[in-house]
Formats: sequence, structure tokens, C-alpha cells
Amino acid sequence: MYDVMIIGAGPSGMTAAVYAARKKLHTLLISKDIGGQTNWTNSIENYMGYQFIEGPELIEKFENQVKQFPIDLKIGDGVSSISLIDKGFEIRTESGQTYQGKTGIIATGKRPRSLNIPGEEKFRGKGVSYCSICDAPLFEGMNVAVVGGGNSALEAADDLIKIGEHVYLISLTPLTGDQVLIDKVTKAPNLTVYTEHETLSIDGDNFVSRITVRDLKSNEIRELDVKGIFVEIGLIPNSDLAKGLAPFNRLSEIEVNCNCETVVPGLFSAGDVTNTPEKQIIIAAGDGAKAALRVYHYLQRLS
Repeated sequence: MYDVMIIGAGPSGMTAAVYAARKKLHTLLISKDIGGQTNWTNSIENYMGYQFIEGPELIEKFENQVKQFPIDLKIGDGVSSISLIDKGFEIRTESGQTYQGKTGIIATGKRPRSLNIPGEEKFRGKGVSYCSICDAPLFEGMNVAVVGGGNSALEAADDLIKIGEHVYLISLTPLTGDQVLIDKVTKAPNLTVYTEHETLSIDGDNFVSRITVRDLKSNEIRELDVKGIFVEIGLIPNSDLAKGLAPFNRLSEIEVNCNCETVVPGLFSAGDVTNTPEKQIIIAAGDGAKAALRVYHYLQRLS
């Protein structure tokens, strides 16, 4: 039985694993993949110690540090559930494997929110993308659309205006991102912004060829010829595995106190999957450290 099972290998989970290993805890770090949302981040200028670093590079440094410690690292098999057992918890993976531990830290982060419109699922991976850092180079010299009005949408548009023929930025509301980003992106000559427009459908044959939007003020319908569509309308917590075990808030985030503790003794949670305000890499990493230290103190009380 592990001392602690950490679910999720983003900044929060990997930091928790390092802190747990340094406390000589028998540690499992398990995740479908490594890096989470940070892998989608192009430029990071506010992680202390680095004036500038790209998300994948920062995650590589995290991973290298994790591998310096005796941590049981299992990547590639996502966790589908966590349940209470005698003297601890049991997790079950998507492949049917089970692991048991005295404590658990859920650090599963968030995933992109879908538009839920006709054509989105059909063309997922065939022109519909949720990661401009991953997929923008595939659309060099093409017309593309970005759906969303916050920072992630503006960052995606910033990536795409550099390589695309023309970029359409489509937002249901006025742009809500940081003003410095808005000013930077909207100056581009190959960008058209449609605010207060609803995205109705995505069409094509084998691949995306068109997106249809509606002006909320005039009800005018526009059909835009594009080869790629980047959906950037926010994130959903990956909290389903804890449903029925730990309480959620109205946003489906796992509720924790200032010590990253849930109401279930021995069950902790950290990072963007929780109700901790201000979703930032540095905050998630700090939460991971805090959660691991609280696990250590919890186990000390049990012994």
C-alpha cells in the first residue's frame, strides 16, 4: 500500500510527488499524460526564475526533477475512480488496474470546454482543435477561426495571425482578456473580430471547410470559409473521478480548505481542479507542495 497516491501529473501533481518523496513517503504518481494545460501554453513570463519559458519546456524540467526521486511513476493509464477502503483509498484506472494507498491527492486539472454544436465532434481532429500550440503549424497559409474572447482565445489568435492567411476571432461577448493582449492582437491586418456572435455549426466533407455564426444584435447569419477552428471557450474541472466521494462547488471544482484538505480524512486535492481561486501555474505548484506536506503531517498523526 502506498503512503500517498497522486492523481495527475501537471505542475501540481509533480510538485506534490517531489515533496512527498523528499519526506520519504512511498509515492505513486499516476496520470493519463504529463503536463496538463501547461503543455498548451506558448509563452510564460510570470513563473519565477524564468524571464521567459515555453510551457512544454517548463514541463520537461518538472519531469526531469520528478525522475530524480524514488517515485513510482505511471503515465498513460488514466484514473477513472477513487473510493474509500479500510485504512485508505483505492483507485481504478481506465485499463482496469487498481492501486491502494493510505492517502490520496487529486491534482487532475481541467480540460477544454466544448461548443456542443453540430459538426464539432465529427470534425474533432479534422480541423477542429483545442490547442493552438499543438496544431497551429498545421494551418500555415490557411484561413482559420478562433472561438472565444478570453486570454486563451487571444493567445491562440496571436499564434495564428503569424502563420495563417486570415484569422476570424469569434466571441459570444465583448473581448474579456487582458487589455495588453487585446491591443496586441487586434492590430493585426489579417484579423477580423466578430464580438457578440454565436457559433451555430461547423461544416465540411472529410475536413472542416466552413463555420456558421450569427450576429446576436442583427440576427445576420455569416458563413466563413475556414480550414481550421480553434475552440478556446474555457475549461472544465477533471473532477468526475471524485463524484460521490468529495463535495463539489457549483463549477464542479473539488472543495478544499486552505490546507488542500477535502472533507474526507486522508483525501486531499490541489491545483486547478479545486475551488482555489486564481488558476496559475505557480499557484498550482504551490498547492501541490502544500498538499504533500499536509499528507505527511496526516500520516504522522496516524502512526
